[in-house]
Amino acid sequence: MATDCKPEELLISFIADRLAGLRHVAVGNSSPIPGAAALLARARSNGMLRVSLLGSRKHTAFTDGGKELFDCAAEGRIDAFFLGGGQIDGEANINLVGIGDYPQTKVRFPGSFGSAYLYFLVPQVILFREEHTDRVLVPKVDFVSAPGTSPANVYRPGGPKMLVTGRCIFDFDKDRKRFSLRSVHPGHTVEEIRENTGFDYDEPASVPETPIPDAETLALLRGRIGQEIAETYPAFASRVFDIAA
Repeated sequence: MATDCKPEELLISFIADRLAGLRHVAVGNSSPIPGAAALLARARSNGMLRVSLLGSRKHTAFTDGGKELFDCAAEGRIDAFFLGGGQIDGEANINLVGIGDYPQTKVRFPGSFGSAYLYFLVPQVILFREEHTDRVLVPKVDFVSAPGTSPANVYRPGGPKMLVTGRCIFDFDKDRKRFSLRSVHPGHTVEEIRENTGFDYDEPASVPETPIPDAETLALLRGRIGQEIAETYPAFASRVFDIAA
């Protein structure tokens, strides 16, 4: 990793690039990196992108939180959303319930809430989990909170497009129900990704490096975007951008 770019800035920049040209991006709670990416994409769009950041007072038009989020998704008015999981498997199934045989799970996660609903409805779902280990990226989740794919006879406009981790980027092919390695972050290796991923995936002959953000992007992140995200995530803004709320 270049000394002038923090790992969080790399992820924010990459995700923001994927949000270019969209109309409305929603971000759930406890999501500072996706939230900052959405705000960066909005800044680049000259305000054409609508951002609904749950937990924020300034960066959302919602007045009723999750209820309005679900209504917008059902009406087809959200283009992208982010989901994570305590476990994610090779078919993009996510587990937000716990580890072990349900209901006697030995470890409990926060709960599914509206994950399955949004997974089915939002056209571009980006799976996001900073931790990239084989305890998170597993061969098969212990509990399916939200399935990555559905049978052909199920109406499903939404689903996963990619998985972003602290080590690499995977693309997802819904027809093949399989991930493929898109790029590896600076400072990490293809061998490291294979060693720390519990599921199998496709790998091109030559794997590119995830691009580092340019100077203009870094300046924007460390200025305007850092100040905007500090309203909702002050500790994150202080740690990553050295900005106080």
